[in-house]
Amino acid sequence: MRTGLTSGTRGPAVVRVSQGDIHATLDSAVRRWTRELLDLSHAIHADPELGGQEFRAVKRVSKVLRSAGFSFDGPQPQQSTAFSATYGNGELVVALCVEYDALPDIGHACGHNVNAASAVGAALALAAVATDLGITVKVLGTPAEETTGGKVDLIDEGFLDDVSLAMMAHAGASDVVGGSSLAMCMWDVLFEGRPAHAAAAPAEGVNALDALVVAQTAIALARQQLPVGSIVSLIVTEGGSAVNVIPERARASVEMRAPSFENLRVIQDKVRRCLEAGAHASGCTLQVTPTGNDYAELRQDAFLSQAYQDAMRAKGRDVAFNADPVASTDMGNVSQVVPSIHPVVGYEVRGAAHHTAEFAAFGASAGADKAVLDSAFGLAAAACAAAMDLEQRDRLLSQPAFM
Repeated sequence: MRTGLTSGTRGPAVVRVSQGDIHATLDSAVRRWTRELLDLSHAIHADPELGGQEFRAVKRVSKVLRSAGFSFDGPQPQQSTAFSATYGNGELVVALCVEYDALPDIGHACGHNVNAASAVGAALALAAVATDLGITVKVLGTPAEETTGGKVDLIDEGFLDDVSLAMMAHAGASDVVGGSSLAMCMWDVLFEGRPAHAAAAPAEGVNALDALVVAQTAIALARQQLPVGSIVSLIVTEGGSAVNVIPERARASVEMRAPSFENLRVIQDKVRRCLEAGAHASGCTLQVTPTGNDYAELRQDAFLSQAYQDAMRAKGRDVAFNADPVASTDMGNVSQVVPSIHPVVGYEVRGAAHHTAEFAAFGASAGADKAVLDSAFGLAAAACAAAMDLEQRDRLLSQPAFM
């Protein structure tokens, strides 16, 4: 790896520094902010807020960033629990995505308190080298990852337009880099018919539950022809009010996942036709309402992934490479428009799976605390590796779109 940049790079000259010096500065910065980062992680963990309602988390994150000199003076997102903060004015813009939403009833069962603190920690570490490496550090508060996909809204509002690379780490049971995710969408489905007495005048009714049953059957039969790796899940959320009344209304939630956004579109077309079949067969009306944004599959940048893996190994962590898709995330949408990484940082959870109360219980453990600090360093080091490599720096500045 090259040890610095020369005045031949685009924009203002960057101070020539060694990787060892940069890593020492990053380490020092993380140590300096350790108390604040762990307090932040613990506070968010102890005070879970659902997507779109993370007001206290935003205040806590913002307080730490303001104390480190980050500016909130630029344009702010429309979402009330999203934000944009910056430090420095270098040509290479590094975005750290901060997640902080929890799950209903079980709190931070996906470890977003760890995600948030590690991203903030990486931002603070990068601020310490921003001038030397010609970096602007951009911290984006990204609400509602578990529900509507706040990162997609930030993309649509232009907050990624000036970004050269984006990153965050996600809490998990082991250290993994390079993984993908599944494209995903969710729909609310409403069939409406006409009520009637089920015994006295059934012929006068239009049975909305029949429409849903036909649609479910059609979806079940269509699964054989869906692209490989497709998943369609459906639950009935309303199916009638009394057994002797023809149901005038039936509701369902449908979730679709696929290995790629392209395949997701294929599934959506087939599922919609199955729903329309139910409406047509029963004589009901159909209303399909997307729940939040569609999530794209995650593409992790090869150079940044390797740089993160190297940095974490220097911390004594055995970071495995695994390209298999895991779950779904709106960070996938970010990775479609800018080179990104979304590694998993692990700690002891004694076999507990994500989205369980058992997993949430480990979110403020000593292992989780170490994961916050180590991944903060790893993310910052990966960004610095790209900033210090002339070829990579030019790639990120010249080709911000990663399509």
